[in-house]
Amino acid sequence: MDLGFEGRRVVVVGGTYGIGRAAATQMAREGAHLLIASRSADNLQEAADAIEKAGGRRPETVVADVTAPGAGETIAAAAAGLWTGLDVLVSAVGGSIRSAFTDLSDEDWLGNYTFNVLSAVRAIRALAPLLRAGHAPSIVTLGAAASKMPYQHQVVSNVHKAGLLGLTKTLASEFAADGIRVNCVAPGRTLTPLWTKRADAMAAERGTDRETILKEFSGEIPLGRFGEPEEVAVMVTWLSSPLAAYVTGQAINVDGGIAKGLL
Repeated sequence: MDLGFEGRRVVVVGGTYGIGRAAATQMAREGAHLLIASRSADNLQEAADAIEKAGGRRPETVVADVTAPGAGETIAAAAAGLWTGLDVLVSAVGGSIRSAFTDLSDEDWLGNYTFNVLSAVRAIRALAPLLRAGHAPSIVTLGAAASKMPYQHQVVSNVHKAGLLGLTKTLASEFAADGIRVNCVAPGRTLTPLWTKRADAMAAERGTDRETILKEFSGEIPLGRFGEPEEVAVMVTWLSSPLAAYVTGQAINVDGGIAKGLL
């Protein structure tokens, strides 16, 4: 199926790892022109090499720390140096703190808010003018299934990812007049570096191994396994494409069925 990505101009914030990198790879292989952003120049170089090796057009890169106030402007300047408009923005940055509520400090809350919500706000705000000049422009944010079915001991991420859904819904209405669609992909437990590192840490605490931890957490997933980044990236890629022209303001789970709510 032709997804209509040939020649589309795409920015992926957080495009060097996990779901963001998988989405960037898929779009590049579909013919998109890419700019990927990350805080690490080394990671950007490695990701660009890997995307090109996988058969995609080699992406341009920009170093930008999304936790810094000027990150959005840095990314926007790099995009404006390449193109007169932008067709797709993917904000694939986020994480969580596994902790009991009473053990969390103000710094924990504020730092995670910056990472999970403000990073997307900064990128969208700075790139909005280019998106308005784009062709069938689309924004996709990366949320979490936990925003619809909160996990115990992940209260910070639960709250902030729910806020990201609010941002998505609000911007879908505000940006509709400009022809910009805004959607959110809400992954469940996915084998990204975040989860493998978490599993390794828990395994060290319990004196076991990563596979044992992953098997334990897989038991709560109806499909019985963690997702792969590429499986989530398929939804990101489709929502970003012109084929999803009548879809906006949605938060679509890709979670193996773990979120049991009706909405």
